[in-house]
Amino acid sequence: MTEIKDLERELSRFRGRLVAAALFVLLCFGLLAARLTWLQVVRHEELQTQAEANRIAVVPIVPNRGLIVDRNGLVLATNYSAYTLEITPSKVEAELDPMIDQLGALLEIQPRDRRRFKRLLEESKSFESLPIRTKLTDEEVARFMAQRFRFPGVDVRARLFRNYPEGEAASHLLGYIGRINAKEKAAMEEWDEETQGNYRGTDYIGKLGLEQSYERELHGITGFEEVETSAGGRAVRRLRSHPSTPGNTLVLSVDMRLQQLVERLYGDRRGALVALDPHTGEVLSFVSKPTFDPNLFVDGIDVDSWRELNESIDKPLLNRALRGLYPPGSTYKPFMALVGLATGKRTPQQGISDPGYFMFGNHRFRDDKEGGHGWVDMYRSIVHSCDTYYYVLASELGVDLMAEQLAPFGFGQLTGIDLEGEVKGILPSTSWKKRAYRKPEQQRWYAGETISLGIGQGYNSYTVLQMAQALGILATGGERHKPHLVREVVDVVHNTRRPVGKEPFEPVPIKPEHLAEIRRALVGVNVEGTSATAFRGAGYTSAGKTGTAQVVTIKQNEKYNAAKMAEHLRDHALYVAYAPADNPKIAVALVVENAGFGAQNAAPIARRIFDYWLMGLYPTEEDIAAVQQGQAPAPLKPPRRIADVAFRSAVPASAVVPAAASVPAAGSPIAVGPVGAVGRQPAGASR
Repeated sequence: MTEIKDLERELSRFRGRLVAAALFVLLCFGLLAARLTWLQVVRHEELQTQAEANRIAVVPIVPNRGLIVDRNGLVLATNYSAYTLEITPSKVEAELDPMIDQLGALLEIQPRDRRRFKRLLEESKSFESLPIRTKLTDEEVARFMAQRFRFPGVDVRARLFRNYPEGEAASHLLGYIGRINAKEKAAMEEWDEETQGNYRGTDYIGKLGLEQSYERELHGITGFEEVETSAGGRAVRRLRSHPSTPGNTLVLSVDMRLQQLVERLYGDRRGALVALDPHTGEVLSFVSKPTFDPNLFVDGIDVDSWRELNESIDKPLLNRALRGLYPPGSTYKPFMALVGLATGKRTPQQGISDPGYFMFGNHRFRDDKEGGHGWVDMYRSIVHSCDTYYYVLASELGVDLMAEQLAPFGFGQLTGIDLEGEVKGILPSTSWKKRAYRKPEQQRWYAGETISLGIGQGYNSYTVLQMAQALGILATGGERHKPHLVREVVDVVHNTRRPVGKEPFEPVPIKPEHLAEIRRALVGVNVEGTSATAFRGAGYTSAGKTGTAQVVTIKQNEKYNAAKMAEHLRDHALYVAYAPADNPKIAVALVVENAGFGAQNAAPIARRIFDYWLMGLYPTEEDIAAVQQGQAPAPLKPPRRIADVAFRSAVPASAVVPAAASVPAAGSPIAVGPVGAVGRQPAGASR
């Protein structure tokens, strides 16, 4: 009996265990089924996408950067494809330096290549592909590919390179592109998602000039390719692709032949020049001398070249036309005369007797002509550039009235030109001085400081661009336009054109009778005044004003002697002019630094510009050489017709820009294959 009970108890216990085990197994299968349902049903699309992502790589296709051409179609910035040897540090199995040594035994790797690579390595992330050699020849590519298995993490890739065919010409207005640095990457993170996505795979952006200002227009729209990859990450086959859209073409208002002529006329001298159409604001020439070769920066400038440019006393990297600040000297006098008329402080016939100086307190403000100009009315004050006349006028006007009347001409204000980095300059006033200085004694305006403002000295400090805009307003009788370098933007895919900068601003009110007096005097300057020699025999009538501005203050009892001064401390030569006088088509403002008299060194450059633009004439080589030395006011020999001068032919944009780029971004698994201030110093005489 006892045995039966024990058996039943054991069977009951066994059944319980069996049920528990069965429930456990069912639970496990239930969990497994639930997990499978979760993975196969609920997360099916997500996991399928991940699986595809492990098998499929989406590679951005960087677009061809847009071209930049001048008004005649001459290509100033273009692209070409070349092979680069690149290293992805995160994929390198050995030490970097020994591996680079081994690469150097196979291909030529110069010390500057190593320095550039190390700099890029410090600025980039380890998983980025960095160039160690660029512009490989076909032979070098073949040599490396045969030994590729020895260098994991090293590959040859096809890249697009920017090229500036004209070299140093117009470098300050074109600018250049360069590799995106850490600071720029951080700034790009603030962009909207769409723009960030469009820059996937982009390693280079505009750094200066039009390349920077029109970056979004020039960049284009990034495309993509989907490729099937092996377990090792190599491309097996292309699944689908969406081509990139090339960047737009910038058509400039600048005439490159004129630009190069002006740069040649400057020679080795420093300075800046802006020529524009006063009726539209189109910039015809935008010169800053000395220049630099923007091609040096495209592939990463080497240390020696950077040191030479950055440490040069001539400051070739300074855009003098946009950022150089200069006292306008006597080129300011026509505007001062106009203020005198507008405020009723002067009439055209009213004059003074000029003894050759103006006394204010116990300080003698000298005129440039020893003994003075005698009796001087407004016409003679401009034609013969009488300083004393404007010392007296400035004293009567006062600094704040002058600032109020001159501000509408754009002095001391941004012009709004389509280049980044423009500076405002200084239009002096009592309120300006309070903002500019901290100490109360420095903030105070002294009456004696007003005197030299009348001749464009003292605190007056403007860019050549501002002077050109102001002259354009005067030449057109008050028309005011925003200066612009880009004439139109061309969509090369849809072949549409979008004009730039056509809308004028509110005009500056100038009474016709006042304008007529100033214009008459400006014509007199080029007919019988300080720049008459430069325009002798010209086939048109022009109007202008010379200027000579002191860089350093000369003591009251001393005379200026250029021969005894360091070259960088000598007077600047300035000139402003427009032509034809009765219907202006071009207005020019220029400065030749430390060159002395404007009539001798600046006006002759303007004469050749007007001959080119209005008459279709180009100076002879002998004449250009003489102008460079300040030895030829008027042309030495009859100039040539432009048609007889050999220039590089313009290339139509359509012949250079492909419909779409075909170069994948860095890091792509696609196999290698063919791919389509100058500082302002106060005081001094002005001529």
